Amino acid sequence: MSIKDSELILNPDGSVYHLNLKPENISDTIIFVGDQDRVEKITKHFDSIEFTTQKREFKTQTGYYRDKLLTVISTGIGPDNIDIVLNELDALVNIDLKTRQPKSDLTSLNIIRIGTSGSLQKDIPVDSFVISTHGLDINGMLHFYQIDDISNPDIENAFIKHTNWDKNKARPIVINNSSYLENYFDSKKVHKGMTGTAGGFYGPQGRVLRLPLQDATLNSKLDSFQYKDFRITNFEMETSVIYGLSKLLGHEALSLNAIIANRPNGNFSKDPKQTVENLILYALDRIINV
Repeated sequence: MSIKDSELILNPDGSVYHLNLKPENISDTIIFVGDQDRVEKITKHFDSIEFTTQKREFKTQTGYYRDKLLTVISTGIGPDNIDIVLNELDALVNIDLKTRQPKSDLTSLNIIRIGTSGSLQKDIPVDSFVISTHGLDINGMLHFYQIDDISNPDIENAFIKHTNWDKNKARPIVINNSSYLENYFDSKKVHKGMTGTAGGFYGPQGRVLRLPLQDATLNSKLDSFQYKDFRITNFEMETSVIYGLSKLLGHEALSLNAIIANRPNGNFSKDPKQTVENLILYALDRIINV
């Protein structure tokens, strides 16, 4: 049975609705960034750019870097945007857009996030890099899908107990990264750990302006959580959903984080743009081997 027009929306030119992309516009290796201005901070290093488009916050450029075809997409901020981007990218490679039916032979994309994040640990300083070994989902978006096969109940139960997690909030989910991709980006230069993914920037990440928090001690609980060798190293708004949807859809995903703030130490990078540039160069030097 074909997928209804209301469920998979296409533009008049046949491109997917939000991303404004057709299957021939993307590579099988895709770099995610949050900020649309960061797309060209990556593609300025390319040897050539073959395709460019933008719709809303979703900017895409595809081109060659050292003879490897790469696509860079800005996702915007938050789990909801990741839901849009990953589902539409998967549709481009795994659904026949003319017949509107899933393909029998599925394509697995390689997805590498290059993002910024705040450290939750005193020993992970600003201007360092973190590879997310796991995504800790505390925003609830993934609960709209069937997730039993991708979660880590033992870690989740330990986290729920440690934080005295409120039963009115969505159950936390822990999702592994792609060990395949991690092998290409791992080095002594980077820290590794679990990345917490919140659904917002202020209250969900423990920031107080005028509104009181349901649990004002949550950040300190995140800092102190440890399960075997796992601890939560940083906090942001995309990683767990990238990992979760990639696992469900059969794609490989890895999140690389430039640490521009250290929450327990209360400091912020003096040159965050250079820190991000350093991470971009670190990633590009390794992505050519994927």
